[in-house]
Amino acid sequence: MRINLKNPATNQFKQCKIGFSWTVFFFGFFPALFRGDWKWTVIILLIDLLTGAWSYGILSGVTNIVFAFVYNKLYVNDLLTAGYQPADSASKDALLAKGFTVQG
Repeated sequence: MRINLKNPATNQFKQCKIGFSWTVFFFGFFPALFRGDWKWTVIILLIDLLTGAWSYGILSGVTNIVFAFVYNKLYVNDLLTAGYQPADSASKDALLAKGFTVQG
């Protein structure tokens, strides 16, 4: 499910998915890198490197599965904390249904 977020201070729009992240499942830290989400890029990359180094990459795949379930929620929470708000009522309803705290 996609939602639309708008930053009222900069008038910047972002369209985000909420729920399971297939891109993180298949590509690890690259979706965070391409979104410019530097904090989670570094965190996912470090965890992948630390777990994969001594397990021949097996645990790195497991961490990607875990992050696939939580990354989109983390990303949307960071955007909401940065001042983004739902751009329409459908996005607000979807966020509330998924348990996000929405202002406005």
